[in-house]
Amino acid sequence: MSTSTATTHAMATGHIPGYLPGPDGSDPLFTAMTVITILLVLGIGSLYFKLHAIPEHMAHSDNHAQMQVIGILALLALFTHNNIFWVIALLVAAFRMPDFLSPLQSIAGSLEALNQRVQAVEQEQVQDPAPVPDPAPAPQQTQQPQGENNV
Repeated sequence: MSTSTATTHAMATGHIPGYLPGPDGSDPLFTAMTVITILLVLGIGSLYFKLHAIPEHMAHSDNHAQMQVIGILALLALFTHNNIFWVIALLVAAFRMPDFLSPLQSIAGSLEALNQRVQAVEQEQVQDPAPVPDPAPAPQQTQQPQGENNV
């Protein structure tokens, strides 16, 4: 009768490292690398989206007038991978354009108010003409007494 007993090979170590697949088929190193890769892809993707949203966040916090333009430029940069769009969006968000419209609107409002006043005065003159002042009386000539002659 031959009985076979499980004996360990002479060159085998007593301890198998944990990163090697076990006899049950589990592979802890592959599982760890899969989890790390998924977390790394999600983290880099989140950082990438956050980076592309910097101009929009700057415009939103400053209540920027060109907020839609900045958003469009950031989206173009995101989808086309042309960084020039992102740089332009960042520059537009960082610098405010001078407000040329407000002074012009103020000037137009002042001119309109002045025009209304002039028209009101003209209309008053047409409706209620001022009485024409009497012409200045002619200076009266002094009468000389009748008996005297000036020679």
